[in-house]
Amino acid sequence: MQRRPGLDLLRAIAVVWVMVFHSYFAGFQGGGVLRWSGWMGVDLFFALSGFLIGSQVLKPLAQGERMAFGDFYLRRAFRILPVYLLVLTVYLAAPALREVSDMRPWWQFATFSLNLWPAPPAQQALSHAWSLCVEEHFYLLFPLLAALLAWRPSMRRVLGVFAVLVLGGMALRAWLWTTRVGPVLDPSAGQEAYMRLLYVPTWARLDDLLGGVALAAVRNYRPMLWAWLEARANVVLGLGVALVVVGMAWFSGQRLGFAQNVFGYPLLALGMAALVCGAASPQGVLGRRAVPGATWLALASYSLYLTHKAVYANVHRWLGAWGDAHGWWSLPIYAGAVLAVGAICYYGVERPFLRLRARVRGRRTKGMAQAAA
Repeated sequence: MQRRPGLDLLRAIAVVWVMVFHSYFAGFQGGGVLRWSGWMGVDLFFALSGFLIGSQVLKPLAQGERMAFGDFYLRRAFRILPVYLLVLTVYLAAPALREVSDMRPWWQFATFSLNLWPAPPAQQALSHAWSLCVEEHFYLLFPLLAALLAWRPSMRRVLGVFAVLVLGGMALRAWLWTTRVGPVLDPSAGQEAYMRLLYVPTWARLDDLLGGVALAAVRNYRPMLWAWLEARANVVLGLGVALVVVGMAWFSGQRLGFAQNVFGYPLLALGMAALVCGAASPQGVLGRRAVPGATWLALASYSLYLTHKAVYANVHRWLGAWGDAHGWWSLPIYAGAVLAVGAICYYGVERPFLRLRARVRGRRTKGMAQAAA
């Protein structure tokens, strides 16, 4: 799928949103709607991933081709693993550079199972990798499910699977909240139980990914409906903004509530999917031209996401009392450091491995063609 300015802008917004949310590692405290709602940037990442990866998987299946599992997993491995393993190595080899001292066992990061195991709240170093675990589980299982559904295509079966996953997720969160989270809703235990049971596990965070996949399915299997949506991109985008604002207001001050966890996530996912749909259309206001800097932020978003918390913490230690005294005046220093480290990882690790991936895939394609001949 070619780069689209609107999707690049959404990815840039998502990573900046998350980095603002984690600004407490840089010593910035207090409110502000962007500050407390920044966790929703991950939901936007999930919706984008569902649409983009869903499009990669579903396009050949919709054309009657077989799913190339080897090529798909090869592409994902070259995209995800190099910079992730580099960051993980730094965290393990140099504990002084972590945002906090304690860290979960290395194997939970190496197996992408970080979000499936209970752990003491103090072990928060590189804890934001939980979202990468959700993505990896999606990469592993979705192509298998898509190929299975495409084997004997049936709209009723597809809709049934979506309904089971969405409604099943809501029922599971309702049960977990009622039996495990609700009874311990106090400032300490309630937050820990909420994070462990309702926020980070893969089975509780499928709504946004499913929303993106649904868009990809419409794009590849219902092109007339997709064209109708593209022609009304600004209306769909406005609906997405409205739904996200409603979600922000609903979650404001009561993120741990029953209704928010059961019904709020599907509502937020619907809003994020509408944003992606509106941004993907070249006929919409976001798809007509690129916003300066947005494409670079989108390209480097993965490196920025992985490194920003440690950079915040280390710059804050270096600035010390000066940074506390100057408050928001020190913001350019933090932002510059985050962008610099992200650029180093992107240009020094991500891009070389993406070029290597292109060469490996080229050799594989050539070898398969020669074997077929």
